[in-house]
Amino acid sequence: MVNHVPMGTVTEYLENVSEANRGILERIVGIARELAPDAEEGVSYGMPALLVDGKGFLSVLETKKHLALYPFSGQILPEMSEELGGYSWSPGTLRFSADNPVPDSMVRRILETRLAAIRS
Repeated sequence: MVNHVPMGTVTEYLENVSEANRGILERIVGIARELAPDAEEGVSYGMPALLVDGKGFLSVLETKKHLALYPFSGQILPEMSEELGGYSWSPGTLRFSADNPVPDSMVRRILETRLAAIRS
């Protein structure tokens, strides 16, 4: 089932993601929780999100056409543009699929960069 209107917490949202995609999104959220164990569940820009110091840190969503990672920054992904060649992306969104997931090392770099920006 594709969630057209994300509501509630990250945990609630992930419970309703299709089984085929849930593990991929849970892995990304797990990396985020490892990097920021103090992150709280909330909403940012209308999406279920992990928040650090009240600021959007991460959201992951399932859509009809792709999965998406939102780092709540328009600067991180453009700075990594050379590494994003195999993915569709815009300044605030990294789109991927179960067939072409984002490597853990890239997720970690995106989230470490966002965390540093939040805490600076």
